[in-house]
Amino acid sequence: MLRASVLERFALAVVSTLLALLIGSVIVWATGYDAVEFVTSLLYGAVGNLSNVAFTLRQSTMLILTGVAVAVAFRAGVFNIGVQGQFVVGGFATALTILFLAPLLPGGPVGGVVLMVLGTIAAIVAGGAYGALPGLMKAYADANEVITTIMLNFIASGVVYFLIDAYLRPSGTSAPNTESFPDYVDLPGFAFGSGSFSVIGLGVALATAFGVYVVMARTSFGYDLVTSGYQESAAAYSGVDPKRTVVTTMAFSGMVAGVAGAMFAIMVLGYYSDPSTFPTFGFDAIAVSLLAANNPLGVIPAGLLFGGLDAGGQYIGFTLDVPSELVDGVIGLIVLFVAAPELFRMSARRFGLGGDDR
Repeated sequence: MLRASVLERFALAVVSTLLALLIGSVIVWATGYDAVEFVTSLLYGAVGNLSNVAFTLRQSTMLILTGVAVAVAFRAGVFNIGVQGQFVVGGFATALTILFLAPLLPGGPVGGVVLMVLGTIAAIVAGGAYGALPGLMKAYADANEVITTIMLNFIASGVVYFLIDAYLRPSGTSAPNTESFPDYVDLPGFAFGSGSFSVIGLGVALATAFGVYVVMARTSFGYDLVTSGYQESAAAYSGVDPKRTVVTTMAFSGMVAGVAGAMFAIMVLGYYSDPSTFPTFGFDAIAVSLLAANNPLGVIPAGLLFGGLDAGGQYIGFTLDVPSELVDGVIGLIVLFVAAPELFRMSARRFGLGGDDR
């Protein structure tokens, strides 16, 4: 695996997917369901028509952004399990910015673009600040970032829910939702015509992945982040402050998660609601990042795969009388098989096996 080329690794991923589908089909058949219908429904739900493709790409957009957020931290040797909370806080900052500034700015397309840009900037700042909190606790109080980030996920959801329900819920309504954004604050659907997906949102995700890759692989800033994570003593010897770098890494990761929150608020919701009802993009992103070997560019195909599996799984849940546990099990089997070759590769590099240091 250490010597496998990109093309060979891609071929292995394809074969692994097909093998997992085959074994999953056998399991479905053995439990008394139609295996052919199961597989065809899974594929149709992901790419069967324009609407399904739009939903797949919508899920993939969110998973790419949150996956890149996880990859930033993991690649720098820091475990950010709090992307879900940073995602929630970022989206909430976007909603607040749009709702409070909309009456002060002119309407129409220009005003909508300005509000979306300002809302995204607010999400970046809020997500980065929320990510910096566990970074500060790890760097200066030696707190375990796994524990603190998990706790901050629940704090983010609880506080945002309280603020929406107590202060931002429109009078006369019982649902814990904010007011809807103005009609002109929306990303156009273009070819897909979907009210919850826009090619622009996918473009933002792809641009973010490429931008983060360049920062991490081609700049001194990114080099310092990675070096501090894996060789703290060497980084300190070269003049890098490891503690400050840990905080910077978590803040950078949170900023990317904030972009995901902004896209969710603007592209998917068009308002903001109880975060406990949100999809678990921040947690699913951990598997996406690990499947991509924590490479921001590798997150793109991994996010597309997870997005397709998510869309196909939901379609099966709506159309077939198949237990959700069975659907989740088969999808988990696919993820396991696809991830296994990269697991061998990462293990070999970690323990110096294979006679190759690449």
